[in-house]
Amino acid sequence: MSLSTTIKSLLENASAKALATNGPEGINVVPVSMIRVNSDSIWLFDFFMNKTKNNLAADGQVALAAWTDMTGVQIKAEVTYLSAGAEFEEAAAWVETQNPERVTKGLLVLKPTAIYDVCPSGVFSEEDLACPKE
Repeated sequence: MSLSTTIKSLLENASAKALATNGPEGINVVPVSMIRVNSDSIWLFDFFMNKTKNNLAADGQVALAAWTDMTGVQIKAEVTYLSAGAEFEEAAAWVETQNPERVTKGLLVLKPTAIYDVCPSGVFSEEDLACPKE
């Protein structure tokens, strides 16, 4: 099973996205400017995430919220931070095609563990909110 096309579309097109971490730097929430949604993971890119990176070293759990107007989701995920290797190189090359001015310091690979509908009227189906299985 992979992320539903509805959730992928919401993540890729949301007008606002924010990532929350907790660790030595305290609770930290940062805006997310670029995102790549794969079948079973979500890639976020470290351009200047110093506090986020420090928190991730201590606690590999994050929450990602994405929304447009009153439609959105919260995704809880386990995250791996990469700054080298094939996956990082692929990510850096992708960023280069999307925004050549950005320098990719690291790749955050999010593996969703729970997806929540944060819409007042609950617009997503159970299938949309199902997490990918490995």
